[in-house]
Amino acid sequence: MDTIVVMDFGGQYSHLIGRRIRDMGVYAEVISPRRTKESLEKIDDLRGVILSGGAASVYADDSPKPDREILDLKVPILGICYGHQLLAHMTGGKVESGDVGEYGISNLSLTVPNSELLRGLNEQEEVWMNHKDRVVSMPEKYSVVASTESSPIAAFANNSGRYGVQFHPEVTHTSKGEKVLENFALSICEAKRDWDPSGLAPKLVDRAKDYIGTRKAIIGLSGGVDSTTAARIVGKAIGNDLTAIYVDTGLMRQGETNSIKSTFENSDLELIVLDREAEFLEKLEGVKDPEEKRKIIGNTFIEVFTEKARSIGAEVLVQGTIYSDIIESGSTTHSDTIKSHHNVGGLPEKVDLDIYEPLKDLYKDEVRQIGKSLGLPEEIINRHVFPGPGLAIRIVGEVTPKRVEIVRHASNIVENELKSAGLYEDVWMGFAVLLPVKSVGVQGDLRSYKYPIALRIVESEDAMTANFARIPFKVLESMSTRITNEIDRVNRVLYDVSNKPPATMEWE
Repeated sequence: MDTIVVMDFGGQYSHLIGRRIRDMGVYAEVISPRRTKESLEKIDDLRGVILSGGAASVYADDSPKPDREILDLKVPILGICYGHQLLAHMTGGKVESGDVGEYGISNLSLTVPNSELLRGLNEQEEVWMNHKDRVVSMPEKYSVVASTESSPIAAFANNSGRYGVQFHPEVTHTSKGEKVLENFALSICEAKRDWDPSGLAPKLVDRAKDYIGTRKAIIGLSGGVDSTTAARIVGKAIGNDLTAIYVDTGLMRQGETNSIKSTFENSDLELIVLDREAEFLEKLEGVKDPEEKRKIIGNTFIEVFTEKARSIGAEVLVQGTIYSDIIESGSTTHSDTIKSHHNVGGLPEKVDLDIYEPLKDLYKDEVRQIGKSLGLPEEIINRHVFPGPGLAIRIVGEVTPKRVEIVRHASNIVENELKSAGLYEDVWMGFAVLLPVKSVGVQGDLRSYKYPIALRIVESEDAMTANFARIPFKVLESMSTRITNEIDRVNRVLYDVSNKPPATMEWE
């Protein structure tokens, strides 16, 4: 396949660039900036290179930089944000820290309207910025093609296939950002659209068979599309040598355990259901820090899986890790940790089992396509995302049995009301968050002093950027009325209107 590689310099949106390219039907691969020119030249049908964003300053001695020789590759190169600055810095331009940062929406003015990279954009476009450093002088033979008020050199190009943009075309907040990436991938790089994830299942089965061999394996099953797809792939590869384990942590959605049992009771997959609610809640007692909660839950999962693996002679632990889990957990060389996912950053340093992650290079929508090709039911494929640590991270502060029950009931109301309004499949996820404060209210002509619940409902394509869902007030009012009527300890309901960024999907 024609391939475009994305060099990851630690930007939280690095994988989004690859995701956008794949959405066009072109294969994209996110790689380390340590890759050499020689190794890139060995990639069959390499069509282009994208240098990602990142948190460092290109003029700092310890900032990540690629091999200087990659600039001699005979394919187009596009720098985005840090990559834009890096391309200028490495070719004789100058980068400095600006007097003020440029974060959020900025107005981009095209100085060369018909440039190859920005063709199809209006003379004025809204773009998403996230930087303080900026290019202040151009390399030789480069031309400015767009600017903003704070970044006079917001986009540049030369005649040798080298381009840079200070803004982020990969995020949905940039109007026509997709057009910029299409111009680069399809027109400038002339890449063919020959990537189709729906046909990947047989290859993933063969890969699992080769990796696991004759060993026995277990998989932590949650009932979500990621773990279920991973289970189906590995089950096809090793058959009865795979055992699925569902751990009821006491932090699950309402009716989750019974749903799991009914979904898998007639399947070929051997399922073991373990009730470990008391163990998880005891370890979380008194813990308020969200990262500590995530790590406690991750460590406890591993203890449970290891114990069960020993009893059945399994050597491999299969996990439904996907690419966004890895990015947010800070598991790439230069990326920051946003939050530890229990199946990545929440794992203990030493794990006795060999961990196999068949989906770790795939995005959520690609996993759904693969799941559909494997015959998974629609209720699993289209089910809302649920975090590995469960309701523990939807309770801000200490986790107690009473607080778990409050947020479980409230979240169930949110999902039911979304389904009743026909909105459930239109949003990425919808849930309730319990806040660790109380406020005064009036119920039944009496003063009340109870918890507030925050509702979080978002629209997204990739989980790394999101917009709050503009739910009709009538539906929100119905949620609020039910929550305050049915849950005795709640007297106030709030609606979270934060996008991602700057917020995250979950509150913790």
